[in-house]
Amino acid sequence: MPAATTDPNDDGDGAAPVEVLRRQATSLIEDLRELADPQTATAKRDPLGIGDALGEAARALAGDPMAVLRAGFGFGTDSARAVAAAAQRAVGATANGPASLPEKDKRYSDPAWERNAWYYLARQEHALLADRLQELSAAAKVSDVARRKLDFLVGQTIEALAPSNSIWTNPAWPKKIVETGGLNIVRGARNMLRDVVQNNGMPRQTTPGDFVVGKDLGVTPGQVVYRNRLVELIQYEPQTGKVHEIPLLMSPPWINKYYIMDLAPEKSLVEWAVQHGHTVFMLSYRNPDSSLRDVTFADYMQEGPLAALDVVQEITGAEKVNVAGLCLGGTLSSATVAWLNARGDQRVNSLTLMNTLLDFSTPGQLGVFTDEKTVDRMELSMRKDGYLPAESMKTTFDLLRSTDLVWNYVVNDWMLGEDPKPFDMLTWNSDSTRMPAAMQVEYLQALYLENRFAEGKFELAGERLDVADIRQDTYVITAESDHIAPWKGVYKGASKIGGTVRFVLSNSGHIAGVVNPPSPKSKHWFSETADLPENADDWRDDANEQKASWWEDWAPWIGEHAGKQVAAPKKVGSANHPPLEPAPGRYVFAR
Repeated sequence: MPAATTDPNDDGDGAAPVEVLRRQATSLIEDLRELADPQTATAKRDPLGIGDALGEAARALAGDPMAVLRAGFGFGTDSARAVAAAAQRAVGATANGPASLPEKDKRYSDPAWERNAWYYLARQEHALLADRLQELSAAAKVSDVARRKLDFLVGQTIEALAPSNSIWTNPAWPKKIVETGGLNIVRGARNMLRDVVQNNGMPRQTTPGDFVVGKDLGVTPGQVVYRNRLVELIQYEPQTGKVHEIPLLMSPPWINKYYIMDLAPEKSLVEWAVQHGHTVFMLSYRNPDSSLRDVTFADYMQEGPLAALDVVQEITGAEKVNVAGLCLGGTLSSATVAWLNARGDQRVNSLTLMNTLLDFSTPGQLGVFTDEKTVDRMELSMRKDGYLPAESMKTTFDLLRSTDLVWNYVVNDWMLGEDPKPFDMLTWNSDSTRMPAAMQVEYLQALYLENRFAEGKFELAGERLDVADIRQDTYVITAESDHIAPWKGVYKGASKIGGTVRFVLSNSGHIAGVVNPPSPKSKHWFSETADLPENADDWRDDANEQKASWWEDWAPWIGEHAGKQVAAPKKVGSANHPPLEPAPGRYVFAR
């Protein structure tokens, strides 16, 4: 078991002047090397390889000039028709333009988009341009990798050019000027300047201080009972007189902080489990710095779930432990279970996987960021610091939902001069973490690029692992609107698990699929079929809809897998692992 550390975030401020100068000189030399290395410069300038995809598309279209002419002529003709329709509307007629406009789009709920000829024309022209850009993109015969990047670029361009994003074509802007006497212009300029200086040019989604970790978020009572260089382990205090004899270990991703699983009272999966009589433990990962550049996926397994299992069993005396993992934490939990099973260790009793990919052959939108050249460029960009910066991770995920997470706040913060509305999930979303270089490259290469786990070729800490090696009963929850772990991709991996699987589909997205307390809007689907069909659509056709949160479906399932009820412990921790400090601990605060 790894040795505990007393001050994992010590930055050496007390170093001697000579040592400080040495570090500064070393950093300067590394900066100069980066500038002199054309490969590293390219990796920094164009990490996704968009330029390569554009070049490939340009060459393809150069060989098919008629496609370009058709798109240009079609746009010109339809644009003229849109202008004519807008002109008629300007004099009171009800003519319709050539573009079909979606009826349900909250950006265009203001009646002015229909009643005012100028704003109507702006929407028409944008829709026509979007159609022609997509037509041109489809006409370019490019490789699969370039196709993903080209489609991503076209989608981002269309979203960026939406008329709702411009002060000249959004009716909300002049209305706000009248309403505020022009103060929104001053406030918007202030907000934009602040974000350029403090937020890498991205609009702020939250206002600091609206939600505070330890006060508003991550507040289920508990104690840190173990710490090593990578994780803290939190044990939560019981809230029932009796608890199940088999404890529950929760394994979050380390892309963000753990408290998405303990978001806020009545929105916390941890609280839900504790109140249903489970002795719950939570892994809280350290935000890595350059000193952890060489940490691998195997290190995360050995110093994360494996170390935690030892501690959980020592504290509770339980022979078995239930494990619940989310996203990357679910992938790690699954690999851990397969690794233990390969060694004949059956201490994991059941497995719960939330929005977790095990088969990476259909990665969805993340495929844009996970081709071989992009991973190589990422490795080059991490060479100096030894980690992927937190802002890179956050920007990546924000761009996957740019309408809601980028342009919505451009309008709100910069155009209208408003502060973001308080939203606990976005506070968590903004609390990103870094990723160690070695682990990040290994994870992307082994799973996204080569899909080794699903193909039975994943070598980890001396064992060759296969998803089929997981023989424990497994509860798999996924979300129909998940853009990070697409539900059909999750299904593909779940169907390869060697044990009995209860597969459940929720009506939400990647994060709301976890923060899913009982609500009138909640629903989920499941099928009573013992074996999962090969095709996800076949499963969906047979699945039954339930008007309830998946939490309500999981509670009896995990209860059945948690053993008999026993008296709740009077205190947390043990003589060997006494409480170190109250939850949420110290790692969650590391910047």
